[in-house]
Amino acid sequence: MRLRLDLSYDGTNFRGWATQPGLRTVQGEVESALGTILRLDPAPQLTCAGRTDAGVHARGQVAHVDLDGVDPDALQRRLRRLLPDDIALRALTVAPEGFDARFAALERRYVYRICDAPPGPDPLARHAVVRWRHRLDVDAMNAAATHLLGEHDFAAFCKKREGATTIRTLLELRAERTGDLIETTVRADAFCHSMVRALMGALVAVGEGRFPADWSGEVLAAAARDTRVRVMPAHGLVLEEVVYPDDSGLAARALQSRRRRDA
Repeated sequence: MRLRLDLSYDGTNFRGWATQPGLRTVQGEVESALGTILRLDPAPQLTCAGRTDAGVHARGQVAHVDLDGVDPDALQRRLRRLLPDDIALRALTVAPEGFDARFAALERRYVYRICDAPPGPDPLARHAVVRWRHRLDVDAMNAAATHLLGEHDFAAFCKKREGATTIRTLLELRAERTGDLIETTVRADAFCHSMVRALMGALVAVGEGRFPADWSGEVLAAAARDTRVRVMPAHGLVLEEVVYPDDSGLAARALQSRRRRDA
């Protein structure tokens, strides 16, 4: 039986999602709790929609796990009691046929939050909002964003991994100001390692007036990491939502996502 887990977490004290020996991770905590409840060693392994980096938060992370002979409602109650306070299990349900948390996803939506006021962000929000000491031009940031939308090789904004493609489809990149808070929504079918934070680095560079709007397109076209593009701090980033097709389209989407895209 495949179970779907909808999770939220404060990434401040985690070294990211993925299990790493000797380090505290979200995956490690949830799998450990499952192993304790079900008395399984090794613990059952989770597959997630998006491996968030160290310090990145999530409101809408999705994962799945394959288990036999469990009562989902009872497991949900016990897991909620056992998980630490910085992880919330929003729901645990039986997944429909063809569901795969990673490959069946249509898109992931992140939001990056920056405060550019001199006093900095509300101290109660400091773990999820980046303090920026230069006033940013949101219109310039959005002009730069237009050069990055669509399907491209985002090698200039990714940490390359052996055997992995860096071709992605960027569906939305849009900054909005509310007072001294700038929230940038980033949607794509999938993301490479550090891609969102590097995209934000390019927008911020333009927003500060250091480069014209079309500079972002020049960086993209070069298809190589540019030292002028700063990878922004992790704590401003939140995985807000993962979108899936309706049940009838899950298997087809998972098959399509497994096909490697090449330039």
